[in-house]
Amino acid sequence: MTNLEKNQLQQIACKVRMGVIEGTHAAKAGHPGGSLSAADVFTWLYFKEMNIDPANPRWEDRDRFVLSKGHTAPGLYAALAHRGFFPVEDLLTLRHIGSHLQGHPNRNMTPGVDMSTGSLGQGISTACGMALGAKKLGKTTRVYTLLGDGEIQEGQVWEAMMFAAHYKLDNLVVIIDNNGLQIDGRIADVMSPYPIDKKAEAFGFEVIPCDGNDFDALEAAFAKARTVKGKPSCILMTTLKGKGVSFMEDQVGWHGKAPNDEQYAQAMAELNAQLAELEVQSNG
Repeated sequence: MTNLEKNQLQQIACKVRMGVIEGTHAAKAGHPGGSLSAADVFTWLYFKEMNIDPANPRWEDRDRFVLSKGHTAPGLYAALAHRGFFPVEDLLTLRHIGSHLQGHPNRNMTPGVDMSTGSLGQGISTACGMALGAKKLGKTTRVYTLLGDGEIQEGQVWEAMMFAAHYKLDNLVVIIDNNGLQIDGRIADVMSPYPIDKKAEAFGFEVIPCDGNDFDALEAAFAKARTVKGKPSCILMTTLKGKGVSFMEDQVGWHGKAPNDEQYAQAMAELNAQLAELEVQSNG
């Protein structure tokens, strides 16, 4: 990846973060914190990693993505919009009556959404089924699923991981967003899942740690996952919850709260400044 390519991805991720802020502000509800921490991996998946076609969202041979932590739909929607699945202006209809962008992803309503999710722990199970189905059909489809680190406190997650290892689903990549916070506080205080890497390894996964807010690290992690054979991969991302908005960073209160008008203005000013700086760098 060249510096220019990385800069372009950083610009897109910044726009994804803007979409998160704009959507949650317009809805007066939503989950900005975890959407912001995952903005970089959403960008990587939809602009570099996955074999997809925005003009044909139901293309049978596409790669699949399941947002297991479905409450971070604002981030997924922003990535889908900027990738061309639907107009960016639709982000302002988040959670509105009649909108196809509801609080959690709905595959029957939103182009580009491969699975309806929201009940924590269930998305990874669906991803396992997709991966096994692709293998049974002899397809090269790869399946990606994103989980929260608080979500992995759910027992169903570990049943699914045991399933994935048993069936040698090397076309499955489980991504864990380890930002350290969940709705009630720090995950280590609520119910510690640590050591996450050792547990995933014990369940038969190839564990690939990386900085989930760094595109060089994401590139290396996903490249390594493609080389893994005979078992599933787990990309364990260390991220910063609320990444990109100073007053939201590492603050548990922003797990599920929308910015008011003043906070919206400050957040957008910060993100616009970041975008302007990236644009200068790309032209320099």
